[in-house]
Amino acid sequence: MTLKSSDRLAYILLILASLFWAGNFVIGKFASIYEIPAFSLNFYRWFFVWIILFPFTYKEIYKNKKYIIENFRLFLVLGVTGITIFNSVVYYSLYFTQVISGILMISTIPVMIILISSVLKIEKTNNFQIIGVILSLVGVFCIITKADLELIKNLDFNKGDLSMTIAMFSWATYSALLKKKKYKLSQISLLQVIISFGFIFLIPIYFIENKVGNPLNFDLPFFSILTYAVLFPAIASYLFWIKGISIIGTNRAGVFLHLMPIFGAILAMIIFKEKFMFYHILGAIFIIIGITLSNKKKLNA
Repeated sequence: MTLKSSDRLAYILLILASLFWAGNFVIGKFASIYEIPAFSLNFYRWFFVWIILFPFTYKEIYKNKKYIIENFRLFLVLGVTGITIFNSVVYYSLYFTQVISGILMISTIPVMIILISSVLKIEKTNNFQIIGVILSLVGVFCIITKADLELIKNLDFNKGDLSMTIAMFSWATYSALLKKKKYKLSQISLLQVIISFGFIFLIPIYFIENKVGNPLNFDLPFFSILTYAVLFPAIASYLFWIKGISIIGTNRAGVFLHLMPIFGAILAMIIFKEKFMFYHILGAIFIIIGITLSNKKKLNA
């Protein structure tokens, strides 16, 4: 069977999108090594993304300002969960935990979306999905506890792993709410609106962090990490993902998200010499089974 050229393009774009998103965890780890404050990095990431997108979105946003004002509560929640919290907490978590641990936990997001959608009554769930959610959470628990009974008994957990769960549920909430309704805005203008609302909260956090935490140094490591964060996971991956979905559809494109933890683990082992530990393997087994079962919805629909 010959692969169509359009499908081949979609596969390349979706693979690159997953690779760039995995790279976001790598540069997050580099940020911790160079002691770049997490919220400051996220502040400048979205500030420059907003600047880049502005010429392409301001006309449509102005034209739909009444619609945006009418739905400001939803956009506010989307901004806080998707922009203010998610990447800030991911970058913060990587100060304390491994890239492999973090990216394995984040890989459960498709399953966590099912959980949040059920809690918020956005979508109904079936028995396969409920079991999938439980098994994925068991996988995350294995990673947080390092499958060590002593750690569980003493509640001596890595705070990076614990805070990564906040990022995990934050993005799952963002994604569940995002698909709750259809929007009048184009994808790129919708992103710009969400960035605008989320950025409102990043401004005071940025100044507080620089006042009481580590001051930000505007040096070569910072600008190198920021350049990658802005151009690749924030803009290129997003545009590549939209284009890929437009060619082969959401369901087929969704499979490529599972490449992200694979890319992330390989990069972490090459660059940071991280090791895939027993608890990673155990957690990954539960997560993979959980994701597989959660997709049973398509078979029973």
